[in-house]
Amino acid sequence: MAAPIVVFAYRRPEHLRRTLLSLMECEGFADSPVIVYCDGPKSAEERPSIEATRQVAQDMLGSGAEYHFSEANRGLSRSVIRGVSEVTQRFGRAIVIEDDLLLATGFLVYMNSALDRYADDPEVHQVSGYMFDVPEFAGQRDALFLPLTVSWGWATWRHAWVAFDPEASGWERLLSDRELLLRFNLAGAYDYAAMLENQMTGRANSWAVRWYWTVFRGDGLVLFPPRSLVDNAGMDGSGTHGRGRMTSFGGEQRTPAQSGPIGMPVDVAVDPAQFAQVRAAIWRQNGGWLGQARNHLRRLLKQASRRAGSQG
Repeated sequence: MAAPIVVFAYRRPEHLRRTLLSLMECEGFADSPVIVYCDGPKSAEERPSIEATRQVAQDMLGSGAEYHFSEANRGLSRSVIRGVSEVTQRFGRAIVIEDDLLLATGFLVYMNSALDRYADDPEVHQVSGYMFDVPEFAGQRDALFLPLTVSWGWATWRHAWVAFDPEASGWERLLSDRELLLRFNLAGAYDYAAMLENQMTGRANSWAVRWYWTVFRGDGLVLFPPRSLVDNAGMDGSGTHGRGRMTSFGGEQRTPAQSGPIGMPVDVAVDPAQFAQVRAAIWRQNGGWLGQARNHLRRLLKQASRRAGSQG
């Protein structure tokens, strides 16, 4: 049986329409249970757009889908944590998409094949449909393993998700252990540690960085396609969490193309050369030397603020 598809939506009806159109064009969609979670309004002003979003889901998916429409506003993090927990508990696995993604037609075939192939491997914690823009992978046919997570079109199993630690136990070690910090930040390619610190000190609300910390602490691996099967169409300022996140391809929003089936690696291991190429791509996508300098300055300011607070 195909894994259930969990769709998280809020108040962007046109974004959801595009996402569902691309999902319904995926090979294997007709065999997939669909479960929709839509968060409630923060204010009365949001209710019309939320109602319109829910109507899009019902009109397009009909009575065959399952709907969970919240009257209260839980926020994206709580909604995702709750929804993924419920679905993996019921079905043992879940494919997760949000209402701002465009999917390649082979997305579901790849996700379900990977979920079946690595279901009993405790090292594999997630399957990703997204891949960073790595020119060296242009002719590659096989998927690959990396020691990091992404939140744009992904899947997991109950045995992996049950380890999710919303408290991010031990995260404070990143403030004093430079070697751990460098590993968590992919040798400086992206400042995940700042994201986690902001989360744990109340300046952000991200389930994704806490999931990455969970997988990181458990020495888990994630399967990635050689080229992305997902593009993010929500980086237009319309979403609650659409700013300050790792960028997508940039340029015109489009449904990703896929050329041929994706092979599944026999060895569950990270190829150091491939990992280095991905780190370089992430580094480029997030500003290169300028982005690294900006992140370094932010860390220095945070350290100064912590010192000032401890002395006060």
